[in-house]
Amino acid sequence: MIKSVIERDEQGNIDRFTLTGHADSGDYGKDIVCAAVSAVSIGAVNGIEALAGFEPTVDADEVNGGHLQMTVDQELTGEQMHIVQIILENMVLSLQSIQAQYGDYLSLETRQK
Repeated sequence: MIKSVIERDEQGNIDRFTLTGHADSGDYGKDIVCAAVSAVSIGAVNGIEALAGFEPTVDADEVNGGHLQMTVDQELTGEQMHIVQIILENMVLSLQSIQAQYGDYLSLETRQK
């Protein structure tokens, strides 16, 4: 199962997400849950870099997979923060949609600081 943890700061802004584990919903290369979660989460990181104009802190297991953490730990302009939040809220909506269909393979937790 892929475990997703979304962390929000005191203002409710998403400042970190962590994905761990493997969906194991299909054979390697044919696991649609893994592919969907990977596309959504990596797309969010790439979108932040391209559209908000900075590189968030990313920790990933490039060899085995099964781990991706992204943290927004820089000082951002108001516009950058707005862009980041739109991208990350969209990612959460996408993960919720995946979980609604494939709840046996993806858990989603939100934590407030």
